[in-house]
Amino acid sequence: MQTINRETLVRRHNPVVKGFDPFSSLTVGNGNYAFTVDATGLQTFPMLYGNGGVELGHLSNWGWHTSPNPNGYATDKFQKTYFHTFNGRPVGFPYVPRNETSEEYKWLRTNPHRLHLGAVKFHLSLPSGNPAAPENIQNIDQTLDLWTGVIFSSFSLSDEIVLVETCCHQDEDILAIRVRSRLLLSGQLKLALHFPYGSASFGGSGAVWDRADAHRTKIMDSTECSVRLKRTLDHDQHWIAVQWSAGTLELDPADPHRFLLASDAEEVELVIRYSQGVNTAPLPEFEEVYSGSKKHWEHFWNNGAAIELAESEDIRAHELERRIVLSQYLTAVQSSGSLPPQETGLTMNSWAGKFHLEMHWWHSVHFALWNRPLMLENNLGWYLEILPQAKELAYSQGYEGARWPKCVTEEGINAPCYIEPFLIWQQPHPIYFAELIYQIRKDSGTLERYRDIVFQSAEFMASFAEWDDVRKRYVLGPPVAPAQELFDHAVTMNPTFELAYWAFGLSTANCWRERLGLARVDKWDQVLEHLSPLPVSDGLYVAAETVPDTFSGSSGIDDHPTMLAPLGVLPGFMTDSETMRRTLHEVIRSWNWDDTWGWDYPMMAMTAARLGEGKLAIDLLMIDRPKNTYLFNGHNYQTSGLPIYLPGNGGLLTAVAMMAGGWIGGPDSTAPGFPQDGTWTIRCEGIQKML
Repeated sequence: MQTINRETLVRRHNPVVKGFDPFSSLTVGNGNYAFTVDATGLQTFPMLYGNGGVELGHLSNWGWHTSPNPNGYATDKFQKTYFHTFNGRPVGFPYVPRNETSEEYKWLRTNPHRLHLGAVKFHLSLPSGNPAAPENIQNIDQTLDLWTGVIFSSFSLSDEIVLVETCCHQDEDILAIRVRSRLLLSGQLKLALHFPYGSASFGGSGAVWDRADAHRTKIMDSTECSVRLKRTLDHDQHWIAVQWSAGTLELDPADPHRFLLASDAEEVELVIRYSQGVNTAPLPEFEEVYSGSKKHWEHFWNNGAAIELAESEDIRAHELERRIVLSQYLTAVQSSGSLPPQETGLTMNSWAGKFHLEMHWWHSVHFALWNRPLMLENNLGWYLEILPQAKELAYSQGYEGARWPKCVTEEGINAPCYIEPFLIWQQPHPIYFAELIYQIRKDSGTLERYRDIVFQSAEFMASFAEWDDVRKRYVLGPPVAPAQELFDHAVTMNPTFELAYWAFGLSTANCWRERLGLARVDKWDQVLEHLSPLPVSDGLYVAAETVPDTFSGSSGIDDHPTMLAPLGVLPGFMTDSETMRRTLHEVIRSWNWDDTWGWDYPMMAMTAARLGEGKLAIDLLMIDRPKNTYLFNGHNYQTSGLPIYLPGNGGLLTAVAMMAGGWIGGPDSTAPGFPQDGTWTIRCEGIQKML
């Protein structure tokens, strides 16, 4: 029975915007589609949010663009062969040097790229007829109502109020907008639809606005209050259906991709469907989308888990609770769809919109812990879709099973890179996800549904481990790039986190076989039994066996301190608690904190929690460092080039769930990962235990 007033908990953290701020843009979305707005409730002044701010993106999981490839650029032209250290077997990788700048490489790295579906904005003018500037907009008052998923905006122009409601459909990629203002009648306020070409840049909104001749917007059919458009960008196409309640939509004679809606009423409702293929189904009315959004989000908040910290004495409790609530909203909107999310979700592009599978753990594990396993399963199913490609990749390198890629689009094919093809810590992720779901459900359906990705992952992991006949052990690499991406992949061997994750994955996969009534795989047990121990130097876990001077050298203490992950992220396979405790405190003492990333802080907090150091866990989770900044809108800021970073939000939710709900085999106490000195009062409902 619920005791937390969830509506009060959620709504006390509603973001309220009072002006134009590049870090206060707000988003509506459904996990597969998202629309981000400025303080007007639409995308009216995007220039105020670029150049390091949180861009006004409009992205989907199906919306990709591929630039022309007249020169036949192909990944197979970038191949480098490495030879295994112990058996001499050659293995090929799609490789380029770190400083590669060729046009061929750039094209392969940035195609396909995620596409901005088009700006929906206000066309505002002064009584003189001149365009209105941001400084002409007064009395801004905007709220994202987290409980309903609706953005309510109001502002004034020429002393007239404009009221805006912005929401989206929760099952389709449909945007719904309602505007009320007398400025509609005077013509000072119109709505505009503007469609861009695709952008292959690292960041930004995914749009290029100055290449009107490179794409086409064609009216396929229309009525007095509706139009259907076909968008063509090179070989890519998609469709847009638009419906409005009053007024006339006309093509702007100055731009073939811009339409203006002038209303003849004080209120206008606008509904727009974006689809990859032709969809002739009737569009819903605004009120239907609005009501559906309210129903969806009330269900979301009432049926997942909840944590309330309001009665805590610690002054950081309110801020932590704010981060928790906003991170739940942001990850649901950005990361719960049919594909693993990119690091900047559906708000703006990073790495051309591609997603990083090693980050998938940080993006999505929390969904299951917060009692929303279906949101994890939404994108876990993608592994089954690309299983043939993953098996082909493993086979091409002489391995068994499936080798999961790293930085990819929905097609699951790695572009050449100096480091990405050598990373391996994404390999056990599907095993972890499947096991977490099984521990929640304990049903045979879960075992049957994910057995192939569990077993094929384990097959690759066992065949990847190489036998060292001199020391009678299995080793990982070289070549291998550890999660701490500092070291030369050509010589790195036995990275600490990866060894522990291999032990977890192989052990869990054989448990799955037993649950299904199948015999254990001897090779998996053999590798597990003879796997190299976690490397230790001077009583501390180090980054890898080949980096014994992690804490005493010149470059080992940068990037992610992943030698802490075996007891924290993982439940402690092959780990000695006291060695890990010493390592944790040495990291705190000596690490280069300016070079850490957003998920490092929850990772360290989870290690502290498992070691029974709850006060330290909170201190690490809330540490005052630039990349542990959580913006007004809840996003985890990293740098001007990466102003939002959803692995940080997901990591925060995972750590808090573990600290509040505990972990399998952990202490049987309330909130075992929080301080036990009475300064924190934790009320939680529905949290699932971490592995």
